[in-house]
Amino acid sequence: MNLHQLRFVREAVRQNFNLTEAAKALFTSQPGVSKAIIELEEELGVDIFTRHGKRIRGLTEPGRAVLKSVETIMQEVDGLKRIGNEFAAHDSGSFTIATTHTQARYSLPKVVQAFSQKFPKVRLSLLQGNPKQVADMVLMDQADLAIATESIADVDGLISLPCYQWEHLVVVPPDHPLLKSKSVTLEEIAAYPLITYDNAFTGRNKIDHAFQLRGLKPDILLEAIDADVIKTYVELNLGVGIIAGMAFDAERDKNLCAIPVGHLFGTNVSRLALKQGAYLRGYVFTFIELLAPTLNRKLVEQVLSGKKDVYEL
Repeated sequence: MNLHQLRFVREAVRQNFNLTEAAKALFTSQPGVSKAIIELEEELGVDIFTRHGKRIRGLTEPGRAVLKSVETIMQEVDGLKRIGNEFAAHDSGSFTIATTHTQARYSLPKVVQAFSQKFPKVRLSLLQGNPKQVADMVLMDQADLAIATESIADVDGLISLPCYQWEHLVVVPPDHPLLKSKSVTLEEIAAYPLITYDNAFTGRNKIDHAFQLRGLKPDILLEAIDADVIKTYVELNLGVGIIAGMAFDAERDKNLCAIPVGHLFGTNVSRLALKQGAYLRGYVFTFIELLAPTLNRKLVEQVLSGKKDVYEL
C-alpha cells in the first residue's frame, strides 16, 4: 500500500468515477491509475468500486469505509506538507479563499489589500460560488477557507466562526413613495415588484420567510447574485430592490436611496468556514484577524481542536 494508490482512489471519486479525468488531474496515465486501484483492492481483499465492464460506476459498501480512511490519511499528509512549507517560508506560498460574489465585491477588497501589503509574496486566489459551492471547495481542499452567510454554519466536515453582522436595505430611486413612510412595512414593500437575490444567496431565505409569516406573496420581478445588477434595474425604475447593507455606498450609488429594513428581515451573520483538522499557515491567521478583528489565532486554534462553542457574536 502506498500514497499514490490512496491519491488515485480519492481523485477517482472526485472526478465522478472517471479514471481518465482522474489521471489528467494527477498528471499520470489512466492505465496506471486503474492498475494501482486494482492492486490496492487485491491487497485489502475487498472491491472498493462497483464496475460495469472495465468502467467503475460507484463505491461499494466497504469502498465507502475505505474512502473515509483515505480522506483522513490524505488530510494528515497534506497537513505535514503545509507544516514543512510554513517552516521553510513564513511569508510566501499560496492562499485560496472561496466566497460569494457579495463578499468578494463589497467586504473583502480592503481586507485583501491590507493582507497583500503585509504578505506580498503570497499568491492569493479568490474562487466564487454560492454558499454550498464554496463550502464544498473547502471540503475538497480546493480552498483554505470559505466566507459566506449563515448557510455554511452547519456543514458536516467544516467548522465555522462568525465574522460580522449586517442587515438588508431596500433601495429605491430618489422620488419613490416608500421614502415617505416613517417605518416601512412588509405590506408596503410587497405592493411593488421586487428585485433581489437568487434563492441561494445573501440572506434570501430570511426575506422569503418574513413575507411568508405575514401571508404575503410578493412579485419577484428579477433575481440576481450581484447587488450591482439589482441596483441597475432599480435605477431603471423596474422595481424595489432588497440588497445587503454592505452593498450600498451613498457616494457611489448617488442615483438611489437606501431604507434600513433590519426590523423586517432580521440580522444576518457572515461567517468563515474551515475544514475540521486543517493545518493553517501563519498568514491565514493574519487574514482572519484582518477580516474579523474580534477573532485571533488562539481562538481559531481552539475551534479547530474541537471547542466549537468558544465564540459567537
